[in-house]
Amino acid sequence: MKSKQVVFIIGLIVLADQALKFYIKTKFHLNESHQVLGSGFQLYFVENPGMAYGWKFGGNWGKMALTIFRMGAVVFGTWYLSKIIRERYHKGFITCAALIYAGAVGNLIDSSFYGLIFDKGMVFDPVIKEYVGYEGLATLSKKGYASFLHGNVVDMLYFPLIKGHFPNWVPFWGGDDFEFFRPIFNLADAAISTGVITILFFQKRFFKHKNQEHNHRTVETETIVNDHSQVS
Repeated sequence: MKSKQVVFIIGLIVLADQALKFYIKTKFHLNESHQVLGSGFQLYFVENPGMAYGWKFGGNWGKMALTIFRMGAVVFGTWYLSKIIRERYHKGFITCAALIYAGAVGNLIDSSFYGLIFDKGMVFDPVIKEYVGYEGLATLSKKGYASFLHGNVVDMLYFPLIKGHFPNWVPFWGGDDFEFFRPIFNLADAAISTGVITILFFQKRFFKHKNQEHNHRTVETETIVNDHSQVS
């Protein structure tokens, strides 16, 4: 697989991810939702100060740590992608790695820069030790709502496929509401999850070629066999 193809995949995903996030951020009020084409799928605008699918990791320091971790992952991913392209790994594996990389880049842009370029966003309240929302529509502005590395990731894809109640006889959750699929995510999260899950399912196929190549090189050496080499 050529580098140009990988760059195209990454660029396409990042562009689509950011375009949808910009649209949602500037056209939806926080926690506003709209059903799409009468289906169970919804565009539901939430801001995520933590990890993928709404997971959080403690306050401003935790957020900064997560953003720095994303930066490190992108730096490592840049090196690793170039390595597996150069060594001609399976095209499927390279594509999956590109999906994961693109997702990491997409969310890194949010958490690094959205606090600087938008006038409104969720901010951490040290008194209640929680992120608080805002009113109105966000707009692009030189006066951001947070500093570098403290922006929130924009999520909007919501698939509440099944809703109901646990029967009273169910231990622990009896009588409670349940919902599948509850997390709200974005295209970057979807790209990461798709890449990881596909690798897990097809790892034998992806790495079969490399294992065969390794065994081939081990068996078919170019060692000169003669009396001298045998004695040695």
